[in-house]
Amino acid sequence: MAVTDLELSRPEKVRSFSWFPAILAGIVLALVAVGLTVWAMAGLGLLQITSLLRGGQVHINVDQPTVVRQIRGLERLETVSYTMDKIVSGERENPILPQFLAGDRLLLVVHGEAIAGVDLSKLQPGDVGVHGNSVRVHLPQAEIFTTSLDNAKTKVYSRDTGLFSSPDPNLEGEVRQEAERQLRTAALDDGILKTADANARQTITNILKSLGFANVELD
Repeated sequence: MAVTDLELSRPEKVRSFSWFPAILAGIVLALVAVGLTVWAMAGLGLLQITSLLRGGQVHINVDQPTVVRQIRGLERLETVSYTMDKIVSGERENPILPQFLAGDRLLLVVHGEAIAGVDLSKLQPGDVGVHGNSVRVHLPQAEIFTTSLDNAKTKVYSRDTGLFSSPDPNLEGEVRQEAERQLRTAALDDGILKTADANARQTITNILKSLGFANVELD
């Protein structure tokens, strides 16, 4: 009888333990699901942080001395170059003898360049005002920095000297000075300063926006 009882109770004992693997598997699956959810949320947060670092809005606190120092560091900002090609003449006359006897005439083929921009080293602390993410800057006026002739492309085209005279050694230098004066005048007439000012404003605006300013006012 004992044997019979043992045989009858054995299947019941096996049935009670048969639920344990299923419960354990459910717990494992639940933990895996929770882990995946946490991982996904963490990954999303990381992506959001990465996105914010790469392309999000960045707020930079830049004070007035820093802005002044950054702009002054550009010093003479050359923003436009103007070139000229022309023939400039010069002559030396004798008050008594005619030109073909005592005159000296020179034609110079000129290639020159004028460079203009804004001298930012002239910027004063009072020319810059910073208010939060807005900045106002009073820029110095545009000016012509240099006018020069290209010696490799500037040559004497012709020279006529009178029968009784010798070439004046100073005439070519005087013609070159006149050519530089005409180059400067032509550049001014063609609006080189206006172009230099516009280009400088665009450059300064881009620099200030790169520093984090949303509103830039230049006057």
